[in-house]
Amino acid sequence: MSSDSSPRKRPDDYFSDWKEREALAEGMIPLVGKLYRGSVKTYIFGQNLVNLSVLDIMRAHRAVRQVQDNELSEFETFPVIKALADLELGIAHIDAGRIAVMYEEGPKAEGISVEEFVRSQVSDLINGHSPEPAPQDVVLYGFGRIGRLMARLLIEKTGGGGNLRLKAIVVRKGGAKNDLVKRASLLRRDSVHGPFNGTIRVDEERGSFVANGNEIKVIYANVPEEVDYTEYGISNAIIIDNTGIFKDAEGLSRHLRPGASKVILTAPGADVPNIVYGINHDQIRVEDRIISAASCTTNAISPPLKAMDDEFGIESGHIETVHAYTNDQNLIDNYHKADRRGRSAPLNMVLTSTGAAKAVAKVLPVMKGKLTGNAIRVPTPNVSMAILKLTLNRETTVDEVNDYMRDISLHSSLRKQVDFSNSPEVVSSDFVGSRHACIYDSVATIVNGRNVIMYCWYDNEFGYSCQVHRVLEQMAGVDYRVFPKES
Repeated sequence: MSSDSSPRKRPDDYFSDWKEREALAEGMIPLVGKLYRGSVKTYIFGQNLVNLSVLDIMRAHRAVRQVQDNELSEFETFPVIKALADLELGIAHIDAGRIAVMYEEGPKAEGISVEEFVRSQVSDLINGHSPEPAPQDVVLYGFGRIGRLMARLLIEKTGGGGNLRLKAIVVRKGGAKNDLVKRASLLRRDSVHGPFNGTIRVDEERGSFVANGNEIKVIYANVPEEVDYTEYGISNAIIIDNTGIFKDAEGLSRHLRPGASKVILTAPGADVPNIVYGINHDQIRVEDRIISAASCTTNAISPPLKAMDDEFGIESGHIETVHAYTNDQNLIDNYHKADRRGRSAPLNMVLTSTGAAKAVAKVLPVMKGKLTGNAIRVPTPNVSMAILKLTLNRETTVDEVNDYMRDISLHSSLRKQVDFSNSPEVVSSDFVGSRHACIYDSVATIVNGRNVIMYCWYDNEFGYSCQVHRVLEQMAGVDYRVFPKES
């Protein structure tokens, strides 16, 4: 269970134990589905259980060992999920794994039943059904790497349909006659992230494709001024610009067309609020119409920097990012306006610049003037690494830093942003699909007095998209009640 509890007794027969736990995981699926249809999402230490297979649920339990120093068992979580499913609950996100650990560490020994304890933990939700909010329309302007991953997230999280609804994508007309089919195919298949989890059908007559029941209009336009969203039944939409063409308030305001009310940029913004969820998302105001979700690297480094500064104080630092190549680079040597980026991306490590170190100061003002940064683009299609070389205000040790970052990943307000790895065998491809802003590699940490070098992996595509989705929820006013409550 926790790092303070004794290790679980080994089963006499591993296979029999496996089959029992497999049956429990199988039994969780309809319970999790029932809760989800009632707008309650269940988790195991941050891992969403909705629409998972039996083996995925078992992996989610096993993964807890990475950070808790002991395995969380289906024997412990199944009774919690069953108790939750037996209650009439309001809209919420509930971490059944955390509740199970809390129960095992105290109330169980005191003779309190799991049903009693679960009821006490979610007492504010019982018989608290509230009407689903009106759906918030969302439009993706651009359908590239981030756009398609945002589409996957929005479709996955549609739930009962009462929150965020992807209504359309805006793209330029391609040269192919079957343009719509090609767009849908790019959503259906992905060389890095695998196949779409669900079904997709194309409706040529309506100019849309339907993904898991969500009809998504395909709007063709060369510039924002060509679009009137009300013509497509869209109103008050939040536009997510993932093209990177417009980066300032003047350019992004061109998206505020009929039927559109707000804009989120998936790149650093020049003169608009730059938001990193978990760091400064509380600064989003109701009246804000245009914001930026910053860059993938800024999202990756800001959470561990804030964590380290809060505990140790940061005097100065240098950030080196080892970044997967992007569409901005050339497949083979060709002209590029930026230095070195014209050289073949799959064949070279390319030394380049990054504004992420300076950009951190926009979301963490305390870091202003303390950081420098550079970047190396490397021949991998996804997952990057940030190397944080920090001079702290006091001396520390590897064990202290690792124990602290483990606690941050488990129990702090940054636990959705910072994941923790203690495996000496992990490599970049192991983090494809991570939903965290970064994953702290504890085995690689180096400490020498006040000098610390930290290695943080990040899925610069999907992990970043998850951060953008969190910013989108904040801007849309989607506010889930979270249980167990924060201490």
